[in-house]
Amino acid sequence: MSKITPRPYDPETFKTLSGSGLLPVLARIYAARGIENTGQLETELTNLIPFQQLKNVPETAVMLADAIAARKRLLIVADYDSDGATACAVGLRILRKLDATVDYLVPNRFEFGYGLTPEIVQLAYETKRPDLLITVDNGIASVEGVAAANRLGMQVIVTDHHLPGDTLPAAQAIINPNQPGCPFPSKSIAGVGVIFYLMLALRAELRQRGFFSTGAQEPNLAHFLDLVALGTVADVVKLDNNNRILVQQGLQRIRKGRACAGINALLKVSRRDSRQISTYELGFMLGPRLNAAGRLDDMSLGIECLTTDDETVAANIAKQLDELNRQRREIESTMQESALAKLESELKTRQTEIQSAYSICLFDRDWHQGVIGILASRIKDKYHRPTIIFASGNNGEIKGSGRSINGFHLRDALDIVSKRCPDLILKFGGHAAAAGLTIRADAFDEFCRAFEQAAQGLLSPVDLTRIIETDGDLPLSEINLALVESLDRQVWGQGFPQPTFNARFYVESQRIVGEKHLKLKLRKLDFSNDSQSLRKSPDSYDGILFFHSDPLPDIIDAVYRLQVNEYNGKTSLQFQLEHWFHADKPVNDDAH
Repeated sequence: MSKITPRPYDPETFKTLSGSGLLPVLARIYAARGIENTGQLETELTNLIPFQQLKNVPETAVMLADAIAARKRLLIVADYDSDGATACAVGLRILRKLDATVDYLVPNRFEFGYGLTPEIVQLAYETKRPDLLITVDNGIASVEGVAAANRLGMQVIVTDHHLPGDTLPAAQAIINPNQPGCPFPSKSIAGVGVIFYLMLALRAELRQRGFFSTGAQEPNLAHFLDLVALGTVADVVKLDNNNRILVQQGLQRIRKGRACAGINALLKVSRRDSRQISTYELGFMLGPRLNAAGRLDDMSLGIECLTTDDETVAANIAKQLDELNRQRREIESTMQESALAKLESELKTRQTEIQSAYSICLFDRDWHQGVIGILASRIKDKYHRPTIIFASGNNGEIKGSGRSINGFHLRDALDIVSKRCPDLILKFGGHAAAAGLTIRADAFDEFCRAFEQAAQGLLSPVDLTRIIETDGDLPLSEINLALVESLDRQVWGQGFPQPTFNARFYVESQRIVGEKHLKLKLRKLDFSNDSQSLRKSPDSYDGILFFHSDPLPDIIDAVYRLQVNEYNGKTSLQFQLEHWFHADKPVNDDAH
């Protein structure tokens, strides 16, 4: 069940924004996203939060500067997703420009699992012999791994953004905005943002030491914001003010043709124009291709793509990543069909129980570990329930990947389960919207019951109704290309959603294009003066409904977003329908 509701906003904030010169529709949109003044929309680098506000950053910069001066061997230990890969690339590229002796290691998710485990520490010690380990996008939960490194005489710097557990690792330094006592206001910064901030502090420390006055070239760290933007968007972190600056600056570099060879190559295999790139391309084109390496193969492939300056090498790797992404989509499609069939089968045998459930947990020994997170997201979206999908692991264990709905903090829920049933979850981690865990295969049914109990305690029946928030109705006078162009100049994403609107439409015509999409002619409907019938707008609008080929009824309620449609050199405004529903209201055909 779904419900359309307008995004709430503070009327006083709306007045303030309108009074500053913003169009009323833009003032309403920004007020609904927590913008209180137009200064929060500025995306110049000078508006970034100073690195000094990140706990332990200045001291860690001193430690790194000392290590570079002493020619110590540094090793970056990365996570195997897009955030981890971009964070690793940022660290490698900048440290190498600062004359550091640095290499990297990324765990194969199927052999070692997530984070700085004791096994990864041992592998690093045997193959790389580093003096100092630097984790990126992981490490805050690696209590045992850091202890193992300490025993082997390796120092550890943890850079992470995930929520910490009850015990912090005994690292030489921890940089994480979510650790206790950290005043950094952007708690949603991605792992790539954290390492970028550490590099800002390191450059400042080296400046103070006169490092660049001896002939070493000082790097312009803005050159690496293309990578920061990609990792930030692909990791689906909240685009707060600080993250929007990082992303906007990175997008500007890519649009001006200043991206690294790897990002340009990924854009080429995605058939996307760098001059027109937005957060959509970062999140839904580049991110999945990069993630495919970590899901099906080895994220070293993705990191090599992002760290090479050789365009030919980058192009070859991008082609491999594109092929891996095709394989990932095929596996995901097969698994999704299997999961939905399994769920439908359970609905038939346990209909009342399943339909009244507050959560969904599914396991199949044939499912692929690298794709269960995507599958959990798909099932969550379809049924609007916190969902955890499990696949077979090693030694009688199964690994789960979960995705959550609004109002249900997934990591906190797993923490509740672990405290109620201390031996049930072997390990877990994550944040509000996504989390991972490991349990014994024979404990699956017990976990399902415990997780459902936690869900029922944290959710109400109202929470199980999908709420589709929009920015309300748009008067005909405000629907124009100028508004679309104003919206396109802003960075939209997680926590700062792209504006959508809702209205009732008369479907004037419809035809299938590309075998699976509906091309529409729409007339907006408004109540006529008698408030009993609906009046059609004088103008019709182009519309598109992707991945839907069945005919629509004559009258629909729809949620849409505005976009520019370019065809045969002509530019026009188009409504892209995101959701539609049946609507049965009389139409006054005489009122045009």
